[in-house]
Amino acid sequence: MRQEVRFTGYGGQGIALMAALFGKAAALFDNKHAVLTQSYGPESRGGASNADVVIDDQSVDFPLVARPNILVVMFQEAYDRFRPTLKKCGILFVDTGLVRVDKQDKDCFGVPALKLAEELGKKMVANVVMLGYFGAASALVRREALEEAIRKTVKSKFIDLNIEAFARGYEWSKNKAVAGK
Repeated sequence: MRQEVRFTGYGGQGIALMAALFGKAAALFDNKHAVLTQSYGPESRGGASNADVVIDDQSVDFPLVARPNILVVMFQEAYDRFRPTLKKCGILFVDTGLVRVDKQDKDCFGVPALKLAEELGKKMVANVVMLGYFGAASALVRREALEEAIRKTVKSKFIDLNIEAFARGYEWSKNKAVAGK
């Protein structure tokens, strides 16, 4: 059941945190094996950013992702850059407020993560909204495991906000929103 997931966006969006939460949830709280690798552009903020997570029911024998079967995108430039790496018949998740998809991807999964985060009063949790949406729609890791990873990782003063952001994205998945529709 090896799954290769690439989380992408720009520096400052919390892409590495989103991937780390997903990997931690899988490995520590859902009895799976997971490996995380990260890459940043030359700029610390605003440059391209991606983080890859490989999860499996067995030991991960090769940690690198060349062609992910799942791509999570939170910025147009990241879509343009990383979309060609997605495996044929791979699954695409996008922030519909920030990413315009090509016709080939009209049936991808989409959530207005930034907009939902702004409704909570903190756009900085858009990554956790996306994590909630992705977590529910992909069903790769249990909800409880993802919530526990948030509780064990983020600063205590931000736990409630992040859990609320996660829940907002998770609940959005019930709408089965498709980006191109």
